Amino acid sequence: MRNVRWMTRWPHAPTRLAALLVAVGLLAGLATRVTAQRTEPLPKELEGVGISQNHDAQIPLDLAFVDSDGQAVTLADYFDGSRPVILTMNYSNCPKLCSLQLNGLVKTLGEIDWDLGDEFQVLTVSIDPDEKTSRAAETKAKYLLLYGREGCDDGWHFATGSQENIHALAETVGFGYRRVEETGEFAHEAVLMICTPDGRVSQYLNRIDNDPETLRLVLVEAADGKIGTLKDQFFLSCFAYDPSSGRYGPAAMRVMRVGGAVTLVLMAGMVVVFWRRGVRKRRRQESHAPEETS
Repeated sequence: MRNVRWMTRWPHAPTRLAALLVAVGLLAGLATRVTAQRTEPLPKELEGVGISQNHDAQIPLDLAFVDSDGQAVTLADYFDGSRPVILTMNYSNCPKLCSLQLNGLVKTLGEIDWDLGDEFQVLTVSIDPDEKTSRAAETKAKYLLLYGREGCDDGWHFATGSQENIHALAETVGFGYRRVEETGEFAHEAVLMICTPDGRVSQYLNRIDNDPETLRLVLVEAADGKIGTLKDQFFLSCFAYDPSSGRYGPAAMRVMRVGGAVTLVLMAGMVVVFWRRGVRKRRRQESHAPEETS
């Protein structure tokens, strides 16, 4: 009897309930398919490819390479203790991605007031152990020509090396890449690794079209006050790089620290003001007090 009354009162309830159950079933099936898609193994040629952000990792500065002039060098030659370094890992015969990345880097650098080699350096290490020095020299000449500023030849370095040393560097900075046997090409991602002047990884920029001001601030932060202005330092005390947006945004803890410091300074200033007023008031009272007579 109760069921009859319920159906009489809500005649469309069974239909709606059935539709709801169907919808839930469809969503459950979709979720299952999405989960299955996510858990499918990567293609063999992409296994190990990606970026692991090893912040503050110390680059092995004793690793040996050969520069684009054919001279034997170590990574220590590119970290002078005063200028941050933009590290990229590419190769000259890359069919597309490396060109897109380095073209984007040149475009961004061209919109920054600093000259390459003055406040910062760029180091491009080839991930192809078979790359010839002459080929690296051609690539360097190409991008310096695109950059178009004179006197910057010593600001962008191109290096080649052995498979062992390339792998050691890549593993340290978290740069996962893989040679595709069928084509001889390399599968990899495009990333700029911003390094401190002493060779530690400071930040990763996983974009091809980086904002010039963001790149400049990332370099300032990596240099820890060795470059940039007081305005930059104050900005960085309240803002932090947001990898999801590729820009700097407010950092709650930094803002709280700065706010706390400002509050302490203001409170100290108020204490000093009140103390001085008290001293002046006592002096006036003493100067106007009647002299005692014996």
